[in-house]
Amino acid sequence: MGFDGRQLTTQLDADGTLTLRLAQRDWDAPTGRDVLVRMEAAPINPSDLGLLFAAADVENADYGDGRLIAQMPEKVTRSMAARHGNAMPAGNEGAGTVVAAGDDPAAQALMGKRVACVPGAAYGTYATCDASMAFAIGDDVSAEQAASSYVNPMTALGFTETMKADGYTGIVHAAAASNLGQMLVRICLADGIPLVNIVRSADQVTLLKELGATHVIDMTEDGFIKRLADAVEETGAMMGFDPIGGGTMASDMLTAMEAQATRGKEFSRYGSSADKKVYIYGSLDTGPTKLSRGFGFTWDVSGWLLFPFLQKAEGEVRARMQKRVLSELTTTFASHYSDRITLDQMLEKDAVMTYNARKTGQKFLVLPNG
Repeated sequence: MGFDGRQLTTQLDADGTLTLRLAQRDWDAPTGRDVLVRMEAAPINPSDLGLLFAAADVENADYGDGRLIAQMPEKVTRSMAARHGNAMPAGNEGAGTVVAAGDDPAAQALMGKRVACVPGAAYGTYATCDASMAFAIGDDVSAEQAASSYVNPMTALGFTETMKADGYTGIVHAAAASNLGQMLVRICLADGIPLVNIVRSADQVTLLKELGATHVIDMTEDGFIKRLADAVEETGAMMGFDPIGGGTMASDMLTAMEAQATRGKEFSRYGSSADKKVYIYGSLDTGPTKLSRGFGFTWDVSGWLLFPFLQKAEGEVRARMQKRVLSELTTTFASHYSDRITLDQMLEKDAVMTYNARKTGQKFLVLPNG
């Protein structure tokens, strides 16, 4: 038995042509541990935008019926040679109902149930995924509530697990008014973890303080680095997580940490011996990462991604994280959406220009069968 529907794909060709297309396709009945989910809701996360558009010129793209054609910069096109000519499905996560399942007991146990899932192809009428990447949700939880129950919640928890594993005791987080940032505030309050939040407006300061955040720094105000250093001193937070990527944010975090570490200390040409670390986990700014070496020699800048982290984490850690997400799905890990759109609307210029702007407070939810 087959299943008919539509799937959104993104294809980059060697000449820099990026084509997003919404096309008819058939899904085969799943086998083994696979389940087939009729998708009901799927968020658009920054990680999805990286695959959908990367640095393509969507402002001047050719928008047509069920497709979008844009030009990718030459440098970016060269760096993505491995995907040239491949029509790739998109949509990391979502929620829906299992309509068919393989014969493995793990798959059969999900048959007919509403699940949150991570198929990597959620922008479609259906999506196939392994039973281990889908978990049943209660009858009191809607598909919309469960749609963002994996990437952001597990990332926020992953930050605190990484902090502990690396031997740090507090976190500095940029673009902290995002859905993920709000989750991190709730987690750190509940777990007693010192957290310094960096935001970009007075409204965002108010938003996080209303959630209970104690240290919120507006990066647009004068004296940003000094105020950040003061907050680091008060909290002892010497590990940062930066979703911006491009620009000076990672450098600013390290500079503030170093300023705190050297206060009242004897001068050393090599800087302090305090361990300082920043993980870059996103590319809200696709430009180069700029490091102004004013933070000594004891520092580390590295990349952080959820799925490699989960692959390395022990099974007990993953199970504990997932159990907490399920138990706090409508509280700690609740997501809020500014817009809800259909698959067709995903390819309309007004929608693309808005959700690809990646602005805090503008989170889109796709309704694949809407």
